[in-house]
Amino acid sequence: MSPVGDRIVELAAVRIDTDGSEREFHTLVNPGRSIPPSVIAVHHITDDMVIDAPHFSTVGKMFTEFAAGSTLVAHNARFDLGFLQESLARCGMALWAGKTIDTVRLVRKTHPGLPSYRLQSLRSIFHLDSKESMQAHRAGSDVRWTVQVLEIALTKALNSCS
Repeated sequence: MSPVGDRIVELAAVRIDTDGSEREFHTLVNPGRSIPPSVIAVHHITDDMVIDAPHFSTVGKMFTEFAAGSTLVAHNARFDLGFLQESLARCGMALWAGKTIDTVRLVRKTHPGLPSYRLQSLRSIFHLDSKESMQAHRAGSDVRWTVQVLEIALTKALNSCS
Protein backbone atom coordinates (compact mmCIF):
# COMPACT_ATOMS: atom_id res chain seq x y z
CA MET A 1 0.00 0.00 0.00
CA SER A 2 1.70 3.07 -1.34
CA PRO A 3 0.51 6.70 -1.22
CA VAL A 4 1.71 7.14 -4.81
CA GLY A 5 0.21 3.98 -6.29
CA ASP A 6 -2.85 3.48 -4.11
CA ARG A 7 -5.73 5.75 -3.10
CA ILE A 8 -7.62 6.64 0.08
CA VAL A 9 -10.93 4.75 0.26
CA GLU A 10 -12.04 5.88 3.73
CA LEU A 11 -11.29 8.91 5.84
CA ALA A 12 -12.29 9.44 9.47
CA ALA A 13 -11.37 11.80 12.27
CA VAL A 14 -12.56 12.90 15.66
CA ARG A 15 -12.02 16.53 16.54
CA ILE A 16 -11.74 17.13 20.27
CA ASP A 17 -11.96 20.82 21.06
CA THR A 18 -10.45 22.50 24.13
CA ASP A 19 -13.83 22.41 25.90
CA GLY A 20 -13.88 18.60 25.51
CA SER A 21 -16.61 18.57 22.90
CA GLU A 22 -16.22 16.13 20.04
CA ARG A 23 -17.16 16.25 16.39
CA GLU A 24 -16.74 13.38 13.95
CA PHE A 25 -15.80 13.24 10.30
CA HIS A 26 -16.27 9.98 8.45
CA THR A 27 -16.78 9.05 4.82
CA LEU A 28 -15.93 6.41 2.29
CA VAL A 29 -14.02 7.78 -0.69
CA ASN A 30 -14.40 6.75 -4.31
CA PRO A 31 -10.80 6.15 -5.43
CA GLY A 32 -11.67 6.43 -9.12
CA ARG A 33 -10.19 3.00 -9.76
CA SER A 34 -10.64 -0.59 -8.73
CA ILE A 35 -9.47 -1.53 -5.22
CA PRO A 36 -6.85 -4.32 -5.39
CA PRO A 37 -7.86 -7.62 -3.72
CA SER A 38 -4.81 -7.46 -1.42
CA VAL A 39 -6.02 -4.10 -0.09
CA ILE A 40 -9.62 -5.29 0.26
CA ALA A 41 -8.25 -8.15 2.39
CA VAL A 42 -6.89 -5.57 4.88
CA HIS A 43 -9.81 -3.18 5.33
CA HIS A 44 -12.69 -5.11 3.72
CA ILE A 45 -13.83 -2.09 1.70
CA THR A 46 -14.98 -3.17 -1.75
CA ASP A 47 -15.57 -1.36 -5.03
CA ASP A 48 -19.33 -1.73 -4.50
CA MET A 49 -19.05 0.10 -1.16
CA VAL A 50 -17.33 3.16 -2.67
CA ILE A 51 -19.04 3.43 -6.06
CA ASP A 52 -21.41 6.18 -4.88
CA ALA A 53 -18.97 7.79 -2.42
CA PRO A 54 -17.49 11.23 -3.14
CA HIS A 55 -14.06 11.51 -4.76
CA PHE A 56 -11.10 12.80 -2.76
CA SER A 57 -11.29 16.21 -4.46
CA THR A 58 -14.53 16.76 -2.52
CA VAL A 59 -13.56 14.86 0.64
CA GLY A 60 -10.14 16.53 0.90
CA LYS A 61 -11.69 19.99 0.97
CA MET A 62 -14.24 18.93 3.59
CA PHE A 63 -11.56 17.24 5.71
CA THR A 64 -9.09 20.14 5.64
CA GLU A 65 -11.89 22.51 6.68
CA PHE A 66 -12.85 20.11 9.49
CA ALA A 67 -9.23 19.76 10.69
CA ALA A 68 -8.21 23.43 10.26
CA GLY A 69 -6.42 24.82 13.31
CA SER A 70 -6.07 21.43 14.96
CA THR A 71 -3.26 18.97 15.59
CA LEU A 72 -3.60 15.72 13.66
CA VAL A 73 -3.04 12.63 15.77
CA ALA A 74 -2.43 9.35 13.98
CA HIS A 75 -1.06 5.93 14.81
CA ASN A 76 1.96 5.58 12.51
CA ALA A 77 1.44 9.13 11.30
CA ARG A 78 4.04 8.88 8.53
CA PHE A 79 1.86 6.29 6.77
CA ASP A 80 -1.43 8.20 7.10
CA LEU A 81 0.11 11.59 6.44
CA GLY A 82 1.81 10.22 3.32
CA PHE A 83 -1.57 9.23 1.90
CA LEU A 84 -3.17 12.52 2.92
CA GLN A 85 -0.38 14.68 1.48
CA GLU A 86 -0.18 12.72 -1.76
CA SER A 87 -3.95 12.88 -2.21
CA LEU A 88 -4.06 16.62 -1.50
CA ALA A 89 -1.21 17.25 -3.95
CA ARG A 90 -2.84 15.09 -6.63
CA CYS A 91 -5.95 17.31 -6.38
CA GLY A 92 -3.95 20.54 -6.43
CA MET A 93 -4.86 21.35 -2.84
CA ALA A 94 -2.65 22.84 -0.14
CA LEU A 95 -0.72 20.23 1.84
CA TRP A 96 -1.34 19.72 5.55
CA ALA A 97 0.97 22.20 7.26
CA GLY A 98 -0.38 21.83 10.79
CA LYS A 99 1.08 19.95 13.71
CA THR A 100 1.01 16.16 13.87
CA ILE A 101 1.42 13.74 16.76
CA ASP A 102 2.32 10.10 16.14
CA THR A 103 0.90 7.86 18.86
CA VAL A 104 3.37 5.09 17.95
CA ARG A 105 6.28 7.36 18.87
CA LEU A 106 4.48 8.64 21.96
CA VAL A 107 3.53 5.23 23.35
CA ARG A 108 7.07 3.90 22.68
CA LYS A 109 8.31 6.62 25.04
CA THR A 110 5.64 6.19 27.71
CA HIS A 111 5.47 2.38 27.54
CA PRO A 112 8.90 1.09 26.49
CA GLY A 113 9.40 -2.63 26.00
CA LEU A 114 5.95 -3.63 24.80
CA PRO A 115 6.02 -6.67 22.51
CA SER A 116 4.36 -4.72 19.68
CA TYR A 117 3.24 -1.17 18.99
CA ARG A 118 0.80 -2.03 16.20
CA LEU A 119 -2.61 -0.55 16.91
CA GLN A 120 -4.23 -3.98 16.91
CA SER A 121 -1.68 -5.21 19.47
CA LEU A 122 -2.25 -2.16 21.68
CA ARG A 123 -5.99 -2.88 21.56
CA SER A 124 -5.27 -6.12 23.38
CA ILE A 125 -2.51 -4.83 25.67
CA PHE A 126 -4.54 -1.82 26.85
CA HIS A 127 -7.96 -3.55 26.67
CA LEU A 128 -9.34 -0.89 24.32
CA ASP A 129 -13.05 -0.74 23.51
CA SER A 130 -14.04 -3.51 21.13
CA LYS A 131 -17.68 -2.91 20.36
CA GLU A 132 -19.13 -5.32 17.86
CA SER A 133 -19.43 -2.55 15.27
CA MET A 134 -15.70 -1.70 15.48
CA GLN A 135 -13.56 -3.34 12.79
CA ALA A 136 -9.78 -3.38 12.57
CA HIS A 137 -8.29 -1.31 9.76
CA ARG A 138 -11.48 0.65 9.23
CA ALA A 139 -10.88 4.37 9.60
CA GLY A 140 -13.65 5.08 12.11
CA SER A 141 -12.61 2.27 14.46
CA ASP A 142 -8.90 2.99 14.12
CA VAL A 143 -9.54 6.65 14.97
CA ARG A 144 -11.42 5.74 18.16
CA TRP A 145 -8.66 3.35 19.24
CA THR A 146 -6.02 5.97 18.46
CA VAL A 147 -7.84 8.48 20.70
CA GLN A 148 -7.79 5.89 23.49
CA VAL A 149 -4.06 5.18 22.98
CA LEU A 150 -3.35 8.93 23.04
CA GLU A 151 -5.24 9.28 26.32
CA ILE A 152 -3.36 6.35 27.88
CA ALA A 153 0.04 7.65 26.77
CA LEU A 154 -0.63 11.26 27.80
CA THR A 155 -2.00 10.16 31.17
CA LYS A 156 1.15 8.13 31.82
CA ALA A 157 3.38 11.00 30.67
CA LEU A 158 1.59 13.50 32.92
CA ASN A 159 1.66 11.14 35.91
CA SER A 160 5.40 10.64 35.38
CA CYS A 161 5.91 14.41 35.67
CA SER A 162 4.13 14.74 39.02
